[in-house]
Amino acid sequence: MKIKKTVDLTEGSIPKKLLLFALPLMAGNILQQLYNIVDTVVVGKYLGEDALAAVGSAYTIMILITSVIIGLCMGSSVYFSVKFGQKDETGIRQSFFISFIGIFVVTAVLIALAYALLYPLIYLLNIPAEIQPMFRNYMLVVFAGIFAILLYNIFANLLRAVGNSVIPLVFLAVSAVTNIALDLLFILQFKWGVVGAAAATVIAQYLSGIGIMIYYFVSGGNLRVKKADMKWDKKIFKELASLSSLTCIQQSIMNFGILMVQGLVNSFGTAVMAAFAAGVKIDTLAYSPVQDFGNAFSSFVAQNYGAQKKDRVKKGVKSAGIMVICFCAVISLLVCLLGSQLMTVFIDKGNVEVIAIGVKYLRIEGACYIGIGILFMLYGYFRAVDKPVMSIILTVISLGVRVALAYLLVYFTALGETGIWMSIPIGWALADIVGIVAIRILRF
Repeated sequence: MKIKKTVDLTEGSIPKKLLLFALPLMAGNILQQLYNIVDTVVVGKYLGEDALAAVGSAYTIMILITSVIIGLCMGSSVYFSVKFGQKDETGIRQSFFISFIGIFVVTAVLIALAYALLYPLIYLLNIPAEIQPMFRNYMLVVFAGIFAILLYNIFANLLRAVGNSVIPLVFLAVSAVTNIALDLLFILQFKWGVVGAAAATVIAQYLSGIGIMIYYFVSGGNLRVKKADMKWDKKIFKELASLSSLTCIQQSIMNFGILMVQGLVNSFGTAVMAAFAAGVKIDTLAYSPVQDFGNAFSSFVAQNYGAQKKDRVKKGVKSAGIMVICFCAVISLLVCLLGSQLMTVFIDKGNVEVIAIGVKYLRIEGACYIGIGILFMLYGYFRAVDKPVMSIILTVISLGVRVALAYLLVYFTALGETGIWMSIPIGWALADIVGIVAIRILRF
């Protein structure tokens, strides 16, 4: 394989190889979160609470839409990793070609549906009348970046599957800096409001998507698809469809549940909406490194699964578990202690009500990051050993409990929005228990 900076995860020290491969992914996810975090900071500080509430609700919808694309790319990546473990370069190229065509079609349909269903989504999410125009204008622009998300994720996942996690990070870093600069230019100088925040994000997304695509064609080496690889293979398509569709379903269920929770949050008014928008950004940034560590762990398991090194997989589970628990414990402590300071990054210090709501959210979530860390590991493991149905089961348990319990606690207790916050870690914990039992007893 001539592609630069690959990491063969089937040989060498497990902890060292995992960290070497995972660290660029973790840094990349943090940079990716900056797309939305910068929007939130600038919007919250300079455009006000209503604008922040509008952008926060838009973020939830975009996560749901893009989860379909990201899920398909992640599922395909597992297949690429297995082929890499088998040293099958032709199989990687053929499967990448088939995967790209299939996900391109799905993305085109998603873009059409996003624009067609925008107005029904406004009512589904209980968007308050006073922020509907801002919400609509933001979405009309940000939907244009969906295709860029496909470009970045399909090429990034191919590179990561063969152990190259550095190049995707480079393009994200350039894109993040561009996003920050354009946010400040469009909002502070041009006075474009929330439309400026959306435009900055879309331009930055295309920069990373087109950039990584050019890198692939210039420096892809034996990964570059050849004319002989451009043929439809039913067997490859069936295997890709099985992995990708189930991973896509898992990601979509997860984010649809979040969308339903967002609708419940919105029923409490703009103060809770703004607090939730800021809290989710902090929350996501806090545990995003462990999410990408789970994806790195999935590549590790898939490569070794393809190479039939089952003992190495078992050792990797133990090493990864220790690292995840230690990382989450540290992050939990920091978020719980610094909740107020973190909220003031997004919210003006004078808005005491919004900050207080956000701090309560962070302290409930922050104490339980070990739960989501283990869950990300379980998702990655089951994808890699060709048991993606288990990932769906765990997602249904986690999200089903979260949504059902949130509505029950809101409508049948006096907890108010606190009931929503409490339901989330409970869902994580139950899913973790089921996943661990499945591995130990059912021997997946």
